[in-house]
Amino acid sequence: MCFSPEASFIGGVAIISIGAVAIKKVQKPNQLLFAMIPLFFGFQQIAEGVVWLSLQNPEFVLYQEASTMAFLIMAQIFWPAYLPLTVMLMEENKKRKQILALFLVLGIIVALYYTYCLINFGVYPQIEQYHIRYYKDFPKSLNNTVLAMYLIASLTPLFVSSIKRMRYFGAFMFFSCAIAAIFYTQYLTSVWCFFAAILSGFVFWIVKGSKKEVQS
Repeated sequence: MCFSPEASFIGGVAIISIGAVAIKKVQKPNQLLFAMIPLFFGFQQIAEGVVWLSLQNPEFVLYQEASTMAFLIMAQIFWPAYLPLTVMLMEENKKRKQILALFLVLGIIVALYYTYCLINFGVYPQIEQYHIRYYKDFPKSLNNTVLAMYLIASLTPLFVSSIKRMRYFGAFMFFSCAIAAIFYTQYLTSVWCFFAAILSGFVFWIVKGSKKEVQS
């Protein structure tokens, strides 16, 4: 995660295990992508574990670029589109589904922007104060605007959804992001992903709750 390679690898495996259990609780096909969220979080944390190793050990330096790209693709390209997609697919209220589709479009725009940046600009990870900071040459004038779009696309669908328990997930996601932004401003990309990974437990809770509703 954002504290050490050991934390990244152990946390990644634990989160993937949560995802495996969540998938077993799936009752409807439209829940599957949502239940898979912990699997992707786990992969992301393992990728950052390799970034840690590449920065600390010369023998792993050859893996630095690939692991850095893998982590940032997940953190900045994958999530802003994937999260609204999973919520939209689970939604059964037509009006809410249409609203969620707008957030999906916004997320895709954010993902395309970061794809362009990762292709055309440099990224340089460094260990600072027990965290990894990703120095990027992205256009600075757009940083705040795109970050705001990212957060809106990722978090708002959780509050728009009519699914029980989803708003709790959104509230804790928002809280974790706020804590990361206030106390770990320079390490937001890495630290918020740590908090978000912890919240994978909410995914299991929501899927499990959906199973109970179906059974009742």
